[in-house]
Order: sequence, then structure tokens, then C-alpha cells
Amino acid sequence: MNRIWRILYNYFVLPLLFAFIKVASIFNAKIKQGITDRAKIFEELILNFADINRRKKMIWFHSSSLGEFEQAKPIIEKIKDKNCNILVTFFSPSGYRNSIKYPYKDVISYLPFDTAKNMHRFIQIVRPDTVVFMRYDIWPNMVWELHKHNIPMFIVDATMRNNSRRKLPAVENFHKSLYNCFTKILTVSEEDKQNFNDFVEVKANVKSVGDTRFDRVYQKSLGAKNKKLFKNDFFMNKKVIVAGSTWEADEEILLPTFTKLIKYCNDCVFIIVPHEPTILHLEKLEHTLFGKAKTIRFSSLNNYSDEPIIIIDSIGILLSLYYYADIAYVGGSFKQGIHNVLEPAVYGIPVLYGPKILNSQEAILLSDNNGGIIIDNLKNSYRSFKTLLENEQYRLELGKKSKNYVLGNIGATEKIMQEIMAS
Repeated sequence: MNRIWRILYNYFVLPLLFAFIKVASIFNAKIKQGITDRAKIFEELILNFADINRRKKMIWFHSSSLGEFEQAKPIIEKIKDKNCNILVTFFSPSGYRNSIKYPYKDVISYLPFDTAKNMHRFIQIVRPDTVVFMRYDIWPNMVWELHKHNIPMFIVDATMRNNSRRKLPAVENFHKSLYNCFTKILTVSEEDKQNFNDFVEVKANVKSVGDTRFDRVYQKSLGAKNKKLFKNDFFMNKKVIVAGSTWEADEEILLPTFTKLIKYCNDCVFIIVPHEPTILHLEKLEHTLFGKAKTIRFSSLNNYSDEPIIIIDSIGILLSLYYYADIAYVGGSFKQGIHNVLEPAVYGIPVLYGPKILNSQEAILLSDNNGGIIIDNLKNSYRSFKTLLENEQYRLELGKKSKNYVLGNIGATEKIMQEIMAS
């Protein structure tokens, strides 16, 4: 049956996929960039490996994009202490380009397009001792080629829902042919473990070890206060509300809420962090708020004169901004899927978000543990924020539950590292 799947994949699925990518590249700059950047992938790989000390163990980490790579970082940084070489690969341009300067990698590369010939050549150059796939970016020819060479493979932070499409009759056997090639599948929960057990013959190869996202968020939070985004006394006697990674759908609820709260809350500062801080979006926020509340951009804080709304026009500082917050809102939850709720929760503050959270088990569990509050309309939003601002004991209780949820789930990195190093 495996032979049939290989024929179907290589002679039917891949040609259709490549045709789609070529057409899509005409309209999508990101896809076009990925094709262009791969033009000399093997030549660059050979040059980058010329100075590698081959006596050290070579661990290869593959992530689809930047988000998955964030989950790999705690593992990489622990393994690097074991005197190993680290290869990092990405499928997407965003992951590759934003990680070129990552200090713990020895070599960084795009993953070549998944033909049998490409994967054979790539593996021959790299000669990995162990390969780690982050979460879900599994490429069949890559897996089959590694399995042929008896190279240990792991899926880390693995998840699978009960209603996963991978369980559909038409493709279930195909996924069984892939997952049975892996040395270990390390899942984030017992439920995910049970779902993967439906695919593998050796049940002991699937283990529930937790989620490295908790470790990464905790790790990053320890250094957040050292970034000094604001002067020490900037928020003295103020209550700070940070709305992170907001989209227009979030802002349609948040802006009326904040402007209404400002009328009675003289000691509140609202920090809005748009997911896409383009000039057009920033101007639209300012226009919407004009005449209702005074605003200032983060880049103009030298001219700060007690404006109640600060609009962030920089990127990459959200986690550090949550350090200053008394209450947080996490965006995406009125659009299509919530962003990372762990980033504010680690600081021990209540976390609010909209109703679209099915993409995040953490948001669901945070709410179940009474550390998160779901808001679904303007009235509910205003009431929830107002209650938290007025009732300090309630606010602190929710914040404590948020932090305990994060701290209670750290430790996956050490378990994963032990499994990898034992291979």
C-alpha cells in the first residue's frame, strides 16, 4: 500500500501542487519570494556545511514558519548546551528571513520542494543524526527518505483533534504510512496522544509530554522587564490595559469600549497594538478616535502629555508590553482565530478575548480555569473591563489563575530534549 501512496503522491499530488504554487506566485509576493530564494539552495547548503565539525551530532529542526519555530527555540537552546550542531529549515519565507540571525543555529536553510530527488540530495549533504518536525509540517518524500536511511525522526508539540481531516477514510491510510515512520510522536496532551494512537502500530512511540509554548513564553517573560520600553515611573498610579494583535473586527468592539471607559477612569492608560501597524491602519485608528479620546503613537512618546490611548507603531515588542499591563485583551478572536493568550497570562493578569477561539486550546482552557474572559459584544466588553478595573481583588484573583495555568504547564522542553538525545 505504501508503494501506491508514493506513486499517487509523486505523480499526481505533487504536479498539481507545483502547478498551484507557480500560478499563485503570480499574485502572491510571499510565494514568489519563496521560489526565488530557493534557486541556489543546494549550492548555499554545501558552502554552509563546509566548516561544520562533523564529529558533533547534527540535529535538524524543521518548522513551517516563524510561529512554529518559536516553539522549537527552548529545545534548541537546551540541546545546544550538549555540544551539538543545529540545522534549522523553514518552508515559508517569513520564518527563514526572520531567523537568519538566530544565534543558536549553525546552519539555516529553506526546505527544498518535496520531490524524492530533492530530498535525497538534501539529506546526503546534511547527513543528520536526528530530525525534529515542529507540530505539523510533514512532507512525505522527506519522511520516506529519512526512514530509508534509518534516521531517527520526531514530531514535537504534535496535536490532532478528534474531528481531524487526517482521519477521513480517503486519507487515513496515507497518514498511517507516514506516522509509522517516526521514532517518537510527542504530543501536547493525552487527548492528542489518543488520536495519534489511531494511526500508529507501536503505541509506545506516542507520548504526551506537554507544549513548549509554555516554556518559551515563560523564558521570554523573564527578560521582558529589562527592555525598558517605558521609564520606571511612566505608569505610576495608573491602570494599564494592553490590547495585543488587534484586527479591525476587534477594534470595532474595543474602541467604543475604551472611549466609554475613559470618561470615568481618569487613571487608565489603554495601549493598542495593531496586528498590522501599517500607516493606513494607524491613521484609521486615529481618525476613529479623533474627538473621542486623545491618542499618541509609541514613536512619539518623548512628547507624551498624559494621553489615555497609546497606539503602538512598532513590531516585535508585544510580549514586553504585556509586562506593564494590569489587564490584557488578545486579538484575532473576533476575526478568524485568536492569537497567543499565554503571552499576557504569564504575567499574572486577566486575559480577555472574543468568541472565535476554537483554534486555541490554551484560550479554551484559560477560560475554563477562570483566568480568561470571553466577550462577544460591546455591552459585554464594557461591563467586563469595568468590573475588572473597579474590583481589584477580583482582578488579582483572575490574574493569579492565569499565571498558575502557565506555570502549571511548563517543563515540556526537558522531557523532549531527553527523548531526542536518547535517539
